[in-house]
Amino acid sequence: MSHIEINIEDQVCIIKLNRPKVFNSFNKEMAFELQEILDNCEKNPAVRSILLTAEGKAFCAGQDLQELTAPDGPKLSDIVREHYNPIIKRIRSIEKPIVCAVNGVAAGAGANIALACDITIAGESVAFIQAFSKIGLIPDSGGTFFLPRSIGMQKATALMMLADKVMAADAEKMGMIYKVCPDESLMGETLKVAKKLAKLPTIGLGLTKRALNKSITNDLTAQLALEDELQTAAGKTYDYNEGVAAFLEKRKPKFKGE
Repeated sequence: MSHIEINIEDQVCIIKLNRPKVFNSFNKEMAFELQEILDNCEKNPAVRSILLTAEGKAFCAGQDLQELTAPDGPKLSDIVREHYNPIIKRIRSIEKPIVCAVNGVAAGAGANIALACDITIAGESVAFIQAFSKIGLIPDSGGTFFLPRSIGMQKATALMMLADKVMAADAEKMGMIYKVCPDESLMGETLKVAKKLAKLPTIGLGLTKRALNKSITNDLTAQLALEDELQTAAGKTYDYNEGVAAFLEKRKPKFKGE
């Protein structure tokens, strides 16, 4: 992998975007690398949670406009369809918890990739920017789907049309992200969360993620039926039996993700 660093630590796959000279903006190669890495994380039983972050001063500035405007560069429609949509679909469909440590500015597609993760934590100096309107484009990478559902239609509309800069503390207050922490402790705090998730009953967490995804479009009757189905599936896991036994025996459970 030439544009992304990966490391597995305590069953957490740490994925680090690594094009710091261009603020970790995406080109074709990095987009396809991230897709491949996410596929490998999904299939690898040694990976029970995923941590996405970046090298340098920025998390991700979105699309590399040098690539977009190059004579032999990909078409805009191909970039959305082949680069970003598959990344967002993988983030939401992988039934393992995905934590994002936003270490610097997150703009355009970079912001929406961060917001698509299950738990997003940002350093206090971080700014989120829906920068698309500055160049006459619309928000992509799931932005128009997730953002109004997390912060409301009025706020989302204003942020997208005005391209306002939202600092991490304000993003936390409006429900855009899980929480903010000091820049210097971001990786330590976020890795702690990812490692905690990796030690939990991860099949149950994956089923929870599936239920949350469906809740966005289901009505109440359909969601109750889905909860019934997924609860039954969760009740057949090793981790459920271990959790109940540990509770009754007043000891700490040892979950296996099985």
